[in-house]
Amino acid sequence: MTTSFTDRLRALSDEALGELLRARPDLITPVPPDLSALAARAQTRLSLARVVERLDRFTLEILDAARLTRSDDGYTSMDAIVALAAVPSGGPEPARVREAVHALQKLLLLYGPEEELRLTGAIDEVLSAYPAGLGRPAAELDPAADALAADPARLRRTLLAAPPSARAVLDRLAEGPPVGTFSEPPAAVLELLEQHLLVRLDDQTVELPRELGLLLRRDQGPLGRLHPQPPELPAGTRPQATIDRAGAGQAMTVVREAEAVLEALAAEPISILRGGGVGVLPLRRLAKAAELPEPTAALLVEVVAAAGLIGETETEYLPAAGYDGWRDKPLAQRWTQLAQAWLNMPRQPSLIGLRDERDRPITALAPEAERAGMPGLRRELLGSLPLGTAPSEQDVLDLLGWRTPIRVRGREAVYSAVLAEAASLGVTGFGGLTAVGALLLDDGENPEDDPLGRRPGADRPREESPASLALGALLPPPVDHLMVQADLTVVVPGPPEPQLAAELDMVADHESGGGAVVYRVTRDSVRRALDAGYAAADLHTLFGKRSRTPVPQALTYLIDDISRTHGGLRTGAAGSYLRSDDEALIASALADRRLSGLSLRRLAPTVLITLSPPGRLLAALREAGYTPVPEDPTGAVVLSKPKVRRAPARAVVAPPIDPASGLTRPRLLGIVEHLRHGDAAARAARRAPLAVRAATGGAVDGITAVQAHSDALAVLQQAVRDKARVWVGYVDAHGTTNSRLVRPVSIGAGYLRAEDERTQTIHTFALSRVTAAVPEA
Repeated sequence: MTTSFTDRLRALSDEALGELLRARPDLITPVPPDLSALAARAQTRLSLARVVERLDRFTLEILDAARLTRSDDGYTSMDAIVALAAVPSGGPEPARVREAVHALQKLLLLYGPEEELRLTGAIDEVLSAYPAGLGRPAAELDPAADALAADPARLRRTLLAAPPSARAVLDRLAEGPPVGTFSEPPAAVLELLEQHLLVRLDDQTVELPRELGLLLRRDQGPLGRLHPQPPELPAGTRPQATIDRAGAGQAMTVVREAEAVLEALAAEPISILRGGGVGVLPLRRLAKAAELPEPTAALLVEVVAAAGLIGETETEYLPAAGYDGWRDKPLAQRWTQLAQAWLNMPRQPSLIGLRDERDRPITALAPEAERAGMPGLRRELLGSLPLGTAPSEQDVLDLLGWRTPIRVRGREAVYSAVLAEAASLGVTGFGGLTAVGALLLDDGENPEDDPLGRRPGADRPREESPASLALGALLPPPVDHLMVQADLTVVVPGPPEPQLAAELDMVADHESGGGAVVYRVTRDSVRRALDAGYAAADLHTLFGKRSRTPVPQALTYLIDDISRTHGGLRTGAAGSYLRSDDEALIASALADRRLSGLSLRRLAPTVLITLSPPGRLLAALREAGYTPVPEDPTGAVVLSKPKVRRAPARAVVAPPIDPASGLTRPRLLGIVEHLRHGDAAARAARRAPLAVRAATGGAVDGITAVQAHSDALAVLQQAVRDKARVWVGYVDAHGTTNSRLVRPVSIGAGYLRAEDERTQTIHTFALSRVTAAVPEA
C-alpha cells in the first residue's frame, strides 16, 4: 500500500518527530498548525536546501545512489542502494552505507519502508542535475548514441578504439561533471562526436552519456570513488602548551594594537561616508598613525566596533563611552571581549578593499561587508580543529570539504581568511586551536543542561568567563614597576597594571609591546605631563617609586630642565599676550625668527603682545621649543589634561541565535503535541456534517448558510441542557471559516462557552459568528 509523506510523518513516534524538528528547526519557524502543513513545508525547495547543505560528502554520495536506483514509479530500496555502492575491488562497508541511509531517513529525505524507499519532494531540484557526476541516459540525448549504448559489446569496442587524446577527454568527463564546454572543439572532441561517444548539446557544450560513464567507471564502481570516512588531520607536531603560549602572546599584541587604533581614532576622528563606513584614505591614515598594516587596521576597526568600543556621532566615528572602562579591565578580559565580538559579528572583514557588484570599493564598517552567515562559519571552522593538532590550511579545507561540501565549495578563500583572522587575534597558535579558543566556542550556556541556572559558577560575572580565566593563567601577571635605562627608554617587564599604564601614557611615548612593553621619555612627553598638572617633584617621585633600577641622571636633568622653564612664559587673551618675569627669555622670544609670523611686539620689558589668538600663540611657542603655559584673566595658571571626546556607547554584537539551541526536550514535546492536536482537528473538520460544511463555505447542495444559522441557537440550547456534543461552524478572528466538535457549557450575553474534550480547553464563540450547529451523529 502506498504511504504518503504526511502519513509517514503521522506514523513517527513523538520522540522521532521531536528529533526531526531538532535536526530541521526551520520546519517550526513558525510552528505550523498541523502535520499536513509540516509535511508541505518539509518538501519545499528552501527547506530541503537548508538540510542538504549540512550533509557530509558520503551521505550526499549515498543520496545520489538513491536517485540513480530509483525506478520509473519513484521507488528504490535499501538493498539496491547497498548494491550500487559496492565495489568489487573494495569499497565502503554495507553497514556504513546503511548508516548513511538511516541518517537520510531521520531527516525525511528518504521515507518509507526499506524495500520501498521514496525521495522527498523537490530533492532533485536542490541537488545536481547529474547524480554522482553521471550524464543522462543516451535515450534522452541522441538516437545514435542510444543505439550505440544499446549494444554493450559495440560500445566497448568503440571505446577501446579511441585514441589516447580522446580517451583522456572521456576519462575526465567520467569523473564528473559529465558536461564539457569549449570555444573551438578540439580534434579529439570532434572524433568522439563522430563516434557518438559524446553528444553535442549546443555549439560549445557536449555531454557524456550515462552508459559510457558507467563503463569507464567499471573499476571504481558506478558512483565513482566514495568517501565513507573524513580525511584525518595530521598528528600534532607541537605540544598543546606551545600552541597556547603562542596564542597568549598574540592576544597581548592584539589588545595593544586595538588600543593603538582607538587612540589614533581619538586623536583624529574619521568622518562617516554618506553611505556609511570609513573611507579608503582615512583608513590608511589611521593605519599609519597606529603603525599597523592596512589589512590589520581594517580587521581591528571591525572587531572593536563589534565589541562596542567605536561609536558614532552624526558625522564622525569616535571611541565609544565604554572604551575607558574597557581599558581599565585586566588584559585577559579585554581580549575576551574582542575575541567574542569577532566570533559573533555578522561581517566579513576580508571583503574590505575589494569591489562590490557596482565596482565600488568595500570599506570598513560599510553595510556591504555584512554577511549573516559569518558567525556560523567561524564556529564551524574553529570547531573542526581538535586540540593538540596544528593542521595546515589545506588540511582544514579538505576536512571541511568532506563535512559540508555544498557549503564549502567555491568559498575556500573565505575560510582561509577566517583562519588568518583567528591567528591574528590569538584564537589559534601555529595553526592549532588554543585551549582558550576552545573555551571561547563553548562559552555559551545550554538551557537543556542547566534550565534553572544552578550550575556551579552560573552566577559568575560575565567578565570572568572560562576563556578569560584560562587566558589570565597563561599571561604573565601584571607588573607595577619599570626599569629606566640610560637612553631614557622605560621597560615594563610584563603587562603593566592599568594605573601604571595610565601614568606612562602621560609621561612617556609608547614604542613597542609584547612580553615587555617599551616607552621612551622625551622633552615633549615631560612637557605633556607638566601641562596635565604634574610637578617636577611628582615626576621624580613617580620614577623613583616605580623604577627597580637607579634613575639615570639624564632623566633627572631632563625633568628639572623642562620644569625650570615650564610656565616661564604665559599666554593670554588680548589678541593674546606673552609675559614672563625673565626679561632675557622675553627678549629671546622676541628675537626668535621661528616666531616672526606671530608679529610679536614688546609692551614692557616682561610683556609681548600679538594679534594671533592664544591657541595659535601657544602652539607656535611649543613648536619652537619653548615650554609656555596658558593663564586665565586673573593670572592663574591653567593646567588641564587634553579633552577626550567620546561617542555614545553602542551595543556589543550579540551571539547569533541558533534555532536549535532553544529546542529543549519539553518544548519539542509541546510542539509535537500541538501538531498532533492540530492534525486531529483538521481531520475532524473534514468529517463535519454536511450542514456545518455548507455553513462554513463547503459546496453542499440544498443547504444555505442562512438556514443553518437560524437553527443553530436552538441546537446549542438543547445541547447545553443535554450536555451533548455538537458540531459548530464559525468564522474566526481572521475571517476564516472553521468547524469544531465541542460540548456546549453555557450561552449568555451573546457568547457561547464550550469545551473541546480533545484539547481539554474552553472556547468562547460570539453567537454572531456562529454559522451552524449540528448534533454529533
